[in-house]
Amino acid sequence: MRFLETYDLDFLKVMNDHLYPRGQVDVLRSVEDLRKIRPLPGDAGGFSGQLEVLRGLRQRLGPDVLMCTTLFNAWTVLRRFTASPSDKHGPPRLDGMDERDDALTRLLKEDRAAFKAALDAVSDTLAAFAAACLEAGADGIFLSVRDDWVDRPENGAGVYAEMVRPTDLKILKAVANGKFNVLHVCGRPNDLKAFNDYPVQVINWADRAAGPAIADVRDWLKPVIAGGVDNLNTLPKGTPEDCANEVRDALRQAGNRPIIIAAGCTFDPDAVPAENLRAVVAAARNA
Repeated sequence: MRFLETYDLDFLKVMNDHLYPRGQVDVLRSVEDLRKIRPLPGDAGGFSGQLEVLRGLRQRLGPDVLMCTTLFNAWTVLRRFTASPSDKHGPPRLDGMDERDDALTRLLKEDRAAFKAALDAVSDTLAAFAAACLEAGADGIFLSVRDDWVDRPENGAGVYAEMVRPTDLKILKAVANGKFNVLHVCGRPNDLKAFNDYPVQVINWADRAAGPAIADVRDWLKPVIAGGVDNLNTLPKGTPEDCANEVRDALRQAGNRPIIIAAGCTFDPDAVPAENLRAVVAAARNA
């Protein structure tokens, strides 16, 4: 709330610091662990805490400020399951994979059916949670997806389209009545066009740090564009004028397309000077 009020922002994007409930699987190591993953209620475990956060925020915000809440898609949840639980969150790495991706590749090769069943179970849970978020006062969800973790040579071709896209769409179907659903395509998108028909109002990606550029997609991208500011470099390391210039450039690139000026992805609030954030807001308001 202090962040929203300090910078006079147009909407509130809420992080989810309440981890997905792991149930009977502490760390995902084997096909047997995959088979233990079952659908859970939308208020299971820590999810109930996030719903309380949303209820409290809606009371504070009133009816006029749009609010979306973060969900990571089913593949990302399984990826996190391959390591011990952690509530650490920060700007993602854009370069390469790590041992969690290798673990998922191994499990996918060992038992594709069990892997798909686990993805389906997680997405059932996430769909229930997403619907509960709207009931708690959110206007939509901020669904984070990442295809470069999935469609890597080690996994074979077309895994995202075959196994992950249906689970993404299941989650979005659960919030079809939401008026502010945002799709965040994290990392370096392999194919941004593959997400063009997702039923969301807004799409956000790291146009500066990862691409593609706004100008390259504005003529065919259907949802409202959100982006324009480099979360990894310009925001934490640039000057206020650097930040303002990126805003003005993003508006030029968008042309007549609707655009929300936003960071391309997560930024570290302890590393970003307040004057840089004020410069972003001022440049957008004065455009």
